[in-house]
Amino acid sequence: MKRHENREKAVICIYQYLMMERDIDELIADNFTEEEQTDDPYMIQVVHTAKDNIERYAGYIDQVLDGWTYERLGYIEKAIILCGCSEFDQKQIEAAVIIDEYVRLAKKFCDSDSYKLINGVLDRI
Repeated sequence: MKRHENREKAVICIYQYLMMERDIDELIADNFTEEEQTDDPYMIQVVHTAKDNIERYAGYIDQVLDGWTYERLGYIEKAIILCGCSEFDQKQIEAAVIIDEYVRLAKKFCDSDSYKLINGVLDRI
């Protein structure tokens, strides 16, 4: 369960970055305890990779969205998909697990049907 909680914190970091463009290390410090940062550096790397590759991931997302664009997505949907893309880049967790985790987060944070969009996008990327 700890990894799921840290995924949620990673999504929140990226969400806050998209909203305010604050320093990503400050956002990490605000959302993760020192212990979480040292015990699970994987999720910190997910945050950095998501932030560093926003434009590249946006291109992938645009390619798989039908009649929609990355720019039209809400900030929370963007944050969830960007973190999912980042985890795909890490190549440490199976794709099915990554998709399942981010669909769960979409069900928690997004509109009632947004999880379907998140699932479809991540499944096609």
